[in-house]
Amino acid sequence: MEYYREKFKRHVKDSNFTKLEKSSQKFLEEKAYMYRLSFQDIKQLIDISIDLEMWDEESIKKIWKDNQNKKKTLLHVKNMYEDIKTKPKKYIKFKSTAKKHKFNFTTFEKDKLSLGTCPVASPKTRCCNLMTLDAVESCGFDCSYCSIQSFYNENNIGFDKNFIKNIKNIKLDANKKYHIGTGQSSDSLMWGNKHDILKSLFEFARENTNIILELKTKSDNISYLLENEVPKNILCTWSVNTQTIIKNEEHLSATLEQRVASARKLANKGVLVGFHFHPIIVYEDYLKEYKELVTLLLKNFKTKEVALVSLGTLTFIKPVIKKLRSRNFKSKVLQMPMVNAGDKQSYPLHVKEEMFKEIYKAFSPWHKDVYFYMCMEDESLWRKVFGYEYSSNNQFEEFMINSYINKIN
Repeated sequence: MEYYREKFKRHVKDSNFTKLEKSSQKFLEEKAYMYRLSFQDIKQLIDISIDLEMWDEESIKKIWKDNQNKKKTLLHVKNMYEDIKTKPKKYIKFKSTAKKHKFNFTTFEKDKLSLGTCPVASPKTRCCNLMTLDAVESCGFDCSYCSIQSFYNENNIGFDKNFIKNIKNIKLDANKKYHIGTGQSSDSLMWGNKHDILKSLFEFARENTNIILELKTKSDNISYLLENEVPKNILCTWSVNTQTIIKNEEHLSATLEQRVASARKLANKGVLVGFHFHPIIVYEDYLKEYKELVTLLLKNFKTKEVALVSLGTLTFIKPVIKKLRSRNFKSKVLQMPMVNAGDKQSYPLHVKEEMFKEIYKAFSPWHKDVYFYMCMEDESLWRKVFGYEYSSNNQFEEFMINSYINKIN
């Protein structure tokens, strides 16, 4: 027994074991001794226990059923876990644990600034070849599914002291058209014009009429845009979601009402807007709520005011899943069926086909005059959802940019 006790301590070292509730820790340790669980067994059970607590579901103790055979015991636990994981989740009694946190604003100095590629781009999915321009590092919102938290210290918000100088030195091909986004490493608008970032971006857009600069946000901080002339080649787009998801998973961000109102104010000023339905998340009666969201947008905006609507869903890389399990908070984003999707984890294709088809169909009054696309999805979905497909990422990029230019002009 003493030998296995030391072995168990080694097995749980550097794991999330200590982040479990005390009762779950005690229970798993007892079962480990009883069944002489292997390192891999313990690792899987810790992940299962973490997930169940994160999802606010029944604990590992509640779903456990002892059997004389270790294999049958573990199989029962895994089957129960998979059943909870794959059935449509419910947020009705879910209690979020989001808390406001203080930010530590820092500065750094880059020698130069260059355009990057979309951080989630993959040759295994259909991609629009978006170029990125990182003005800020890390985000002040706390969306439970976000990959930004895996790349930065989320409480440290970094600003490039040389951004104003560096952006002026970016060399672009005058004969090429560019679609550039600034909302990849942080939210594009939540910091306003801090350190003159928006002012610099506006000047960059004015001086380079061959670019389309997209400011993507979950914020309602649009004061700088209301107070200043916005270059016509700037698109302001909002990530939108149902209020159920905003309340429970998009912590500290603007409400749906605030996002729509902000978009409406900028549209009144003549700024082209757009909406990203990303991520669409499956939960009980989710399609009903997403269709209500579509109806809200149809009522509040005219097609001439809207450049784009994108559709996307949850897609996780392993570091993000690992980060979520280490956070010790409540979230249901990992409570979903997962399959391999271009070296990432996401919903099965048949689930995606249903969600995208239904939401796109609800947008039927806009089909002819607004550009619709799917973000980083399997190319096989395009014809099934939209009735057409692109032969390559370059063709996708060309059609998208030309559609935006036509709207601008």
